[in-house]
Amino acid sequence: MPPRPMLPTDDLYARLELPLDASPEAVEIAWRALLKRHHPDVAGSSTDDLAKRINVAHDWLSDPELRARYDEERHPGRRRATGTRPGGPAASRRRAARPPAPRRPLEPAEAVERHLARVRRLNQDELDRLSLAESPPIAFVASISRFLSADQLAAVEGLERRVQDALPPKGRWDAATRDAVLGYAYELLLGPFLDAHLSEPFRERVRERLARGWESAMDQPRYGPNTEAVRAAIERLRTLGPTDLSRLAAAAPPTGPDPWPRGLSPVDDDALRVSSALAQRDAAAALPDPVPSVLRRSVGRAMHGIVLRHAFKPTELDRLLGPWRETLAPVLPGSRAEPRAARAR
Repeated sequence: MPPRPMLPTDDLYARLELPLDASPEAVEIAWRALLKRHHPDVAGSSTDDLAKRINVAHDWLSDPELRARYDEERHPGRRRATGTRPGGPAASRRRAARPPAPRRPLEPAEAVERHLARVRRLNQDELDRLSLAESPPIAFVASISRFLSADQLAAVEGLERRVQDALPPKGRWDAATRDAVLGYAYELLLGPFLDAHLSEPFRERVRERLARGWESAMDQPRYGPNTEAVRAAIERLRTLGPTDLSRLAAAAPPTGPDPWPRGLSPVDDDALRVSSALAQRDAAAALPDPVPSVLRRSVGRAMHGIVLRHAFKPTELDRLLGPWRETLAPVLPGSRAEPRAARAR
């Protein structure tokens, strides 16, 4: 067994000019940017020792096991970097399912202008979907800002205000909406810099995380591929009276996490996750107030099943609908939940 490497004596985070919770991507960018600045071939032989220290810092902080050992001994109790290790199972599935990102035909400044013009045209469905977007790694951009050029830094510093001004009033003060729009703008603005400083799989992971919220909300029907069925189900909920609701509440079983069909997941299929969350939110709003929380959770589970009904087996959808199967059956032609008399006609 080879001996364990000696723990470095200097502060590796300070050596890479990074905070203690820097992401693996930030470590990669800092290493490449600092080496470009301090490599002996660029800055002269006097920087040879500094370049070696930069490489040592990268070797330790880019390896999860070495980084964990260093943190335990040098920075006990620090907040761990968020996110999964690049190349892990979830990231691999996303890369396999998504074709490579097309090369940018536009300069970053023009791409940002077009993005902001699109933001000004957001409709209510798009704003509602953006409000449920997964938060992009905004802090990541701050952690690498010291490695940007003066022009890039000035553009980054003014981008949040420009996004705020472009957003329609209804989305301007919603944090999830603003961050999703801003994350995509950062990807457009910093794309060439990230291309130059990140290798795969780091680059694809950063692109996916910055663009994820925007892309999962845009160019989608309000509730995804089963929007019409969801709309009909919500309208049906509005017609329910106190007697119906009491009966459904009494029959509602305990519920756990919403199941996902085989081959789909909320991690890898974020647009469908947003569709489900929005359908559940709208369905809860369609019920009279107040109603028991168990009833709201039960109808949310049923709406989740309707959003993903194209991927669930009929028996699985039937279980998800639970006590709502007869109430919502008329809006689901062809499903097992449809009353037998209707199927026989």
